[in-house]
Amino acid sequence: MKVAIVKYNAGNIRSVVNAIERLGYEPVLTDDPEELRSADKVIFPGQGEASTTMAYLREHGLDKVIMSLKQPVLGICIGMQLLCRHSEEYDTECLGIFDVDVKRFIASSHEYKVPQMGWNNICDYKSQLYKNFTKPEYVYFVHSFYVPLCEHTIATTDYIQPYSSSLHKDNFYATQFHPEKSGSVGERILRNFLEL
Repeated sequence: MKVAIVKYNAGNIRSVVNAIERLGYEPVLTDDPEELRSADKVIFPGQGEASTTMAYLREHGLDKVIMSLKQPVLGICIGMQLLCRHSEEYDTECLGIFDVDVKRFIASSHEYKVPQMGWNNICDYKSQLYKNFTKPEYVYFVHSFYVPLCEHTIATTDYIQPYSSSLHKDNFYATQFHPEKSGSVGERILRNFLEL
C-alpha cells in the first residue's frame, strides 16, 4: 500500500513519517500532484499558521490537488483546520471540504491557557476511524483555534467548551490532536485510518 504525506511548509512532518514507519509502511513525503493522486492513503499533517500555509498551498497548486483527492485523506492539526471553510486565524479562506469555520479559543477563566497544550480526552466516537474505541481516551493537543461541534464531528473534546476533536466527510477524515504524538492510542487511530 502506498501512503503519501503532503510535503509543504508545515512543522512536525518528520514525526508523522516516523509514526507511519513504526506501523510497518514506507511513506512517501511529496508535493508531487501525481504521487499524491496515485497513493492509496494521503496524510495532510502539520503545525503552523493558517494564512501562510494556505498561501503556500495555493502558490504550489496543492490546494486543488488536495481538494481533488478521492482516496482516504487524513488531516492532522493545522491540516484539519485548513480542510474547513474559513479560519479566524488572520481571516483565512481555507479549502472548504468541511462546511464549518475555525474559531479562536477565548479563555473563560485563568484555569484555561491558550494554546491548549498537552493531553486531553476524546469521546463520542462516530466513525470507522475510531473502530473498537469504547471509552474516552487521552491524546496530545497543541492549538489556539478550534472547530465547533457540527454535522461532521466524529469525536468531541472539552476545553473551554465542547468542540470537534475529529471530523469526517466522504473520503476526508481529520484530527485536531496529534495521533503521531499520542502513544498507543494515536497508533490505533493511524492504523484504523490505514485499514479504511
